[in-house]
Amino acid sequence: MHDIRAIRENPQAFDDALARRGEAPVAQAILELDEARRAKITAAETAQAAQNTAAKLVGSAKAKGDEAEFERLRAEVADKKAEMAAMQTEAKELDLRLTEILSGIPNLPFEDVPEGADENDNVEIRRWGTPATLDFQPKEHFDIEGVKPGMDFETAAKLSGSRFVVLSAGVARIHRALAQFMLDTHIEENGLTETWTPVLVREEMMLGTGQLPKFGEDSYQTTNGWWLVPTAEVTLTNIVNGMTVDEDYLPRRYVAHTQCFRSEAGSAGRDTSGMLRQHQFEKVEMVSITHPDKSRAELDRMTECAQGILERLGLSYRTVVLCTGDMGFGAKRTHDIEVWLPGQDTYREISSVSICGDFQARRMNARFRPTAGGKPQFVHTLNGSGLAVGRCLIAVLENGQRADGSVRLPEVLHPYLGGKSVLSNEGSLI
Repeated sequence: MHDIRAIRENPQAFDDALARRGEAPVAQAILELDEARRAKITAAETAQAAQNTAAKLVGSAKAKGDEAEFERLRAEVADKKAEMAAMQTEAKELDLRLTEILSGIPNLPFEDVPEGADENDNVEIRRWGTPATLDFQPKEHFDIEGVKPGMDFETAAKLSGSRFVVLSAGVARIHRALAQFMLDTHIEENGLTETWTPVLVREEMMLGTGQLPKFGEDSYQTTNGWWLVPTAEVTLTNIVNGMTVDEDYLPRRYVAHTQCFRSEAGSAGRDTSGMLRQHQFEKVEMVSITHPDKSRAELDRMTECAQGILERLGLSYRTVVLCTGDMGFGAKRTHDIEVWLPGQDTYREISSVSICGDFQARRMNARFRPTAGGKPQFVHTLNGSGLAVGRCLIAVLENGQRADGSVRLPEVLHPYLGGKSVLSNEGSLI
């Protein structure tokens, strides 16, 4: 959500920032609506003042026995009351319309975000490791001999339709081990607080983090009105929804491992092979709630937390800054981390870390009281994958594959696998 006062003070700057995202100018329309809303509020206040004045004179006219004046004043009180109610109703309608428009406008990018139209204009800022070079033709994860027994798309299609999978035996255990390894690392080494949250949320929680109203088709809604979370960003960020906390409460750094659900509307034909883009998947999500002065440094910290997981797993990656045309709706700046997949001979996104500034906090009305005094201020929020578990499984399988169809597994996972270090070409852990 945007600050209407900032738009009033500098409408051209607001439109210029939106233009960098490829959005049309809207400041003038917003200001006209805001002016009409404020005029109705003023009219309601004027009518109420006139009503109060007339009401005070009613008793005096009655005491004097001036029946004509008494009736005139009573009629005026009734008229002003009706006028005030009408103006308040119109002001409320205009306020709802203004809120609806502001809710549909994306966040404004930082000035140092590169301009561009799509992913081809993203800018690489870091590269780690050397992409695996195999002495045989690498396969995609679902074609590796040892993976096939434990990754069943046909049964999943029978159960649920396309873009689902049934994992079993060794593959399922590796998937679980990855999530546990991520959680332990973030909790024990990165200082995040482990959190377990629901995956069903109220509509206002989806509004708070920006999934609604504009992107409802990307998520699933149940028949009783709850929404299935597309990521734990929704629940973790909304922990402070409606709260005003003390400054020393900040920062709050959360991590949660959850099931996630996305309809993937409009993604037909994009990265749909195997487990790469599913309707149901797991993520280990990081969320930080910070003081505005600390949020930019927190973006770098969270990026390093996500990168560290890949480094511990020995997986080559690159980090890019998304350009203005490729950023998500609520972000002011986003770092995408892309892991190397030998089977596709390319890098694929495995984490997206974003700073939202006070964009989500305004939607949630989440504030803090400055220790030095003064009015409460909006907190800043950040979110990022630490990591997408299914995509990490893909990376581990493809980078560790061997010519005989078995998979060598990263050393850091061995303790989570009962000391096992290899997925055999028959699908068992040995």
